[in-house]
Amino acid sequence: MPICAIVLAFSFVLPLTTVALFLTGAVLLVIGLSIFTLGSDMAMIPMGEAIGSELTRSKKIGWIAGGGLLIGVVVTIAEPDLQVLTKQVPAVPDDVLVGAVALGAGFFLVLALLRIVFQINLAHMFIISYALVFLVAGIFSPDFLAVAFDSGGVTTGPITVPFILALGMGVSTVLSGKNSEEDSFGLCALCSIGPILAVLIMGIFYDSSSSGFAFESPAELDSLSQIPLLYAVQFVASLTEVVEVLLPIMTIFILLQILRLRLSRTRLIKIFVGIIYTILGLSIFLTGVNVGFMPVGRFLGGHIAKFSHNWVLIPLSAVLGFFIVAAEPAVHVLNKQVEDITSGAISQRVMQIGLSVGVSLAVCLSMIRIMYQIDIWYFLLPGYAIALLQTRFTPKVFTAIAFDSGGVAAGTMAAAFLLPFGVGVCEALGGNIMTDAFGMIAMIATLPLITIQGIGILFQYKSRQAAALEPQVTDDASDALIIDIDLDGGETEPQPDEAAADLSEETIPDTQESALPEQNETAVEQPEPEAVKEHDPLPEEDTV
Repeated sequence: MPICAIVLAFSFVLPLTTVALFLTGAVLLVIGLSIFTLGSDMAMIPMGEAIGSELTRSKKIGWIAGGGLLIGVVVTIAEPDLQVLTKQVPAVPDDVLVGAVALGAGFFLVLALLRIVFQINLAHMFIISYALVFLVAGIFSPDFLAVAFDSGGVTTGPITVPFILALGMGVSTVLSGKNSEEDSFGLCALCSIGPILAVLIMGIFYDSSSSGFAFESPAELDSLSQIPLLYAVQFVASLTEVVEVLLPIMTIFILLQILRLRLSRTRLIKIFVGIIYTILGLSIFLTGVNVGFMPVGRFLGGHIAKFSHNWVLIPLSAVLGFFIVAAEPAVHVLNKQVEDITSGAISQRVMQIGLSVGVSLAVCLSMIRIMYQIDIWYFLLPGYAIALLQTRFTPKVFTAIAFDSGGVAAGTMAAAFLLPFGVGVCEALGGNIMTDAFGMIAMIATLPLITIQGIGILFQYKSRQAAALEPQVTDDASDALIIDIDLDGGETEPQPDEAAADLSEETIPDTQESALPEQNETAVEQPEPEAVKEHDPLPEEDTV
């Protein structure tokens, strides 16, 4: 992993036991991520799609709203990233902060589901919601802005993302028909707005001056022989935590299976095996992150900040941000689902590059903000203004994917490595951790909105070019086009590349549809059975 190479390059400032902890954690991270991804494909995604489809089959708004609120609250409480963040804001009790974030996410999940039902424009909802967020922040609780946006970022993590994405796919498939691709995305993005508003409103009743950063110091090790015991203890704690947070989701699924779903025995066995993989993989992953990555992040950031040439933190942060996205479990789930739903028109590689560039720029700007103590308003306001302006020129499906990507990129690795890294830098430079170090996750959630929508605008431009050149292309060269255009006038089997043509509202001009050859239609309508009767070789009476 590139992150390991970067840390090892600065290992001369780290104790030997800390380096050993980090390397062990890196191995566990890779193993856990692989097992978790397999379990997510087998269990979380099928469960979400089944529940989403069942919610909408009744066509009752009350059932959809009530079920969406319950699922939103339960899966948000189950999110491990949220538990990491709440322990770092001592001015607010953990239960209060978790409850506020969960209710906010549940309420906006209801709005997201109702948006699919009533076919409300997603960009309009983003503009109204974020305008309300900045209005509340500016009037009531500006000091909680960084914490609030960080709360929204960590809400969409390894538990919520696969479940909510699949839930949206199930609902949109039943209700949206041809628009199911476009409507299946955007739920994670809207769910991230709810916690921001909830924490800002909660900030009215709490004093931000006492909200210091409560970072748990890493365990002191006397020898390398203590490392296995430390990881074993943490694994048991992580396993217990994961089982506790997944139990409500499994309970809801089992009840729906008994009452409504009635899935086949084969599918149930596959789902329950997937749940075991999910629990095991996530437990191993969190063990490696919490023991190996978190202490190294803080220690490394603090020591590099004390260098005489500490400007190296800025390019180093950009490199860390670029490569750390690949270690986010939820990012792999999102990238795979985007590729599947768009039938390969938007590949996992394109999504990964777009996210990596966005997060790299975000972490770089965050480090500049920490080092020079710049107010986060000067970054968030222009960032969201640009992202919301892009929605006017970006294909709708790219807008939904981009806003989902922002929350997904700000996941476990951001909370457990990049945030402690920023805290270490802030501590070493004597900054205010509450206002300076917090906000890095918010920045990570903002920049991918711009980069992914930029990819969407470029995709739309190339699609229009392909459509404009199509009449001049010969039959042999037509296969090179990204967009598959049917000129036979008849009904054909859907091809995988058709999803690419649907991603832009204006990919294929209407004039081309009207220019289809009329002779093809008549050729299709010729009755073949009559022709067979006219050439019957034998009269009926000569048949033996």
